[in-house]
Amino acid sequence: MGERTEFEPGDKAPNDGEYTEVGEASFHTEINNPKRVKLKKGDPFPETTNKDRKWKKLTKARVH
Repeated sequence: MGERTEFEPGDKAPNDGEYTEVGEASFHTEINNPKRVKLKKGDPFPETTNKDRKWKKLTKARVH
């Protein structure tokens, strides 16, 4: 089983790093001005801009 890559508001950050909002189908549509946050391991994720978004580590959120 691999490490989770998408997180809900209130989940704890698995590692230090910068996280950004992604949409449900982020590989099909881009989000304009997504929120970005820097978190330390164990910090809770803040609320997203809307209910259909999740948090993803910035380095893993790149589109091909």
